[in-house]
Formats: sequence, structure tokens, C-alpha cells
Amino acid sequence: QVQLVESGGGLVQAGGSLRLSCAASGRSLSRWVMGWFRQAVGKEREFVAAISWSVGNTQYADSVKGRFAISRDNAKITVYLQMDSLKPEDTAVYYCAAGLSTQIMSVRGEYQYWGQGTQVTVSS
Repeated sequence: QVQLVESGGGLVQAGGSLRLSCAASGRSLSRWVMGWFRQAVGKEREFVAAISWSVGNTQYADSVKGRFAISRDNAKITVYLQMDSLKPEDTAVYYCAAGLSTQIMSVRGEYQYWGQGTQVTVSS
């Protein structure tokens, strides 16, 4: 079992920045991939970014490349999503997810554990 708790969401103006955190607990994450997804009102949950815990490989959705950065802190067992140059279309509930895999995944169904989500609102 893996428990995930997100934090760091909030209201920000367009062009601003936020950093989301996802604290993980429950078991060793050395063979896991950590991902961030988001879901806007009336839309499907979509992939944002992922990182392999052991190697640190990363993958991003095209819509956030160059603006968002995913990272991890082994000591704190925490994954971060640094979001810069935010746009109104980034408004969504952001979810942290964990999946047992040696390869980066971008498909929602490949992740086994999910956090409760944190709201990000970007005003124009």
C-alpha cells in the first residue's frame, strides 16, 4: 500500500508559479514511477508529468514542456511539480499517482495509487 498526500495548490495569476508536493509513505518506492495528472471541470483526467524514482528519468505532456518540472527528494520521499508561466488553461485539480514499473508511464490506468488531489486555479 502506498499513501500519497498532495499539497501546494492555490490561486495564482497568469504567468505566475506554484510548486506542488506529493508526500509518499507506506513502502519503498525504488521500483516505482511517480506521476502527476490533472482534471479540469468537464474533462478527462490527463497526464502531466512523470519521473522514475530510481533513475530519475522524466516525461512531460507537450502542453507543459518547458514550463513544468518534476523532481523527487529521496530523503523526504516527496515528489514535486514546479509550475512556471502558468496559463488559465492549466486550471484543474492536480493528482499525484504511483505506479509499479521500471518504465515511465503516461497512461492513467497503469498507476495503482492516487492522492486526493489539489486545486490549481490560474486567473487571467
